[in-house]
Amino acid sequence: MRFGFIFSLFLFVASVAGAQAPLLSGLGGERGYGTRCLHRNDDGSSPVIDLTPAFPAGLRFFDTTHTSVYVNTNGNLTFSRSLSTFTPRAFPVAAQPMIAPFWADIDTRTYAGEGTFGRECTSETSGTCSGGTNSIWWHLEEGRMIVTWYETAYYECWDTVPERMTFQLILTAVPSCGGGATDFDVEFRYNQCEWETGDASSGEGGFGGTPAQAGFDAGNSRDYVAIMGSRMNGIANRLCTMSNVGEAGVWRFQIRSGTVLCPEAGEECNTGMQGVCGEGVTQCVGMGTSCEPVVPASDERCDALDNDCDGSVDEGDAICGSATAVCDRGTCVDVCFEGGCPEGLVCTDAGRCVEPGCDDIECPAGQRCRAGSCVDACDGVVCPDGQDCRAGRCLDLCADLSCDPECSVCDGGECVARCNLPGNACAAGELCGSDGTCVPTECSGVSCEPGSTCRAGRGCVDACEGAVCPTGETCMMGACVSNMSVMPGGDDAGMETDGEDAGLVEPDAGPIDGGRIPTRRGDGGCSCAAAGVPSETPVAPMALGALGLGFVMARRRRRR
Repeated sequence: MRFGFIFSLFLFVASVAGAQAPLLSGLGGERGYGTRCLHRNDDGSSPVIDLTPAFPAGLRFFDTTHTSVYVNTNGNLTFSRSLSTFTPRAFPVAAQPMIAPFWADIDTRTYAGEGTFGRECTSETSGTCSGGTNSIWWHLEEGRMIVTWYETAYYECWDTVPERMTFQLILTAVPSCGGGATDFDVEFRYNQCEWETGDASSGEGGFGGTPAQAGFDAGNSRDYVAIMGSRMNGIANRLCTMSNVGEAGVWRFQIRSGTVLCPEAGEECNTGMQGVCGEGVTQCVGMGTSCEPVVPASDERCDALDNDCDGSVDEGDAICGSATAVCDRGTCVDVCFEGGCPEGLVCTDAGRCVEPGCDDIECPAGQRCRAGSCVDACDGVVCPDGQDCRAGRCLDLCADLSCDPECSVCDGGECVARCNLPGNACAAGELCGSDGTCVPTECSGVSCEPGSTCRAGRGCVDACEGAVCPTGETCMMGACVSNMSVMPGGDDAGMETDGEDAGLVEPDAGPIDGGRIPTRRGDGGCSCAAAGVPSETPVAPMALGALGLGFVMARRRRRR
């Protein structure tokens, strides 16, 4: 599965300008960030670093398990080889797996004055570690690696100006449910964010040109994560003042079984949109996790809901699909014919056929009158197996949720532990299926025909059996689908009534999206961002998609 996030999950905005995340210190060395330091250089890298003292089984990162790594001056860590590229390229980058808290043109050399060709810079030989500011440190301990870029300057040896970038990359081992190569967490901590572009990336004064990229890339030309705003003006401020975990300047990601999990994936959230689009679920979509509508905007229909999410309910003259029916408070009803109505309905003063007791009841948006009371659109709904009712629609909440493929499965829109793992035995009368979910003993290994489902003690039965679909929908082949058969019938011009098919109800609603949560994976891939709201929200008190970021190849100045 293609995985390409732009991280917009819960993008929390710091409540105080200049908010910063404290760095982890006390790790030894001159600055407390470790005893290993990268020599002063431009576009250089560390020697290969053995990861096994910290991660004995290696780190499983997307398709490959890695036991060594390189720390690169330009704000990233790579696995297969060192990287000297200074202008950040848009992810994905072929054959170069990397984790990049701030991929930009960092220059740790010192200014030595003006020469014939401009600024002269002084570097150090590999293996030298003079320390001080404008330095890069790393530290390994059991289960953890910490890399610190401390008060780093930008090209061309602009250590003479006060603008600096200070940030950390932290890799922390997490016990793997399946053993073997280590699962791990990635954390970016941004403490000082004062520039975002080097001179050779068409920048001036630390800004403009092609700004920094933040995220990580599998190196397979498919799978990647990019924090939203990467390679765009303002990325430095975004990194320091926003977050995907509610702590300004801190960004955390989970790598499980080689796959990036979307933080808070599956949790309910508020999109901030109007109508049915307001109820959301945190998803891995586009290029990150974001709060996506459970029910997407669709054509307006008569159901007391704002289906097209424009702030108006049940608007339009033809939403009932019949010349003899009108939409009355969420239900398509007949106009009284010569003062009469179909059996079970009464004629109101407005000349409309309604249920008894509902003639003068006005319900809030999203509710309708039944037997004199206002009820929710999901009230009384019994969705087919594997679906849940949200905003008047039966949806498969697991349709587009990505769980750890080795350790968890989706159940009701949430990732839960697989039943074949220790401590997760199934209940009496159930067996653990090959997909990691518990199934009735009689259904273990049973394959039913399309439109059927296996139930305990009964074997394969009609998947619509017992289903009561939302108003205006009929259960067919195990899914609630639109029923638009509002037609005049008989001498009293009454609506066509439903038969005994399971789940048939009032024919006034429109089509649904096949029971699936909407996604924006135009290329079939999964891309991540943060969740809870569609865009930035205050920290104190993820609208994402593949951004068409312009990529400008800047001509590099001659290095000295």
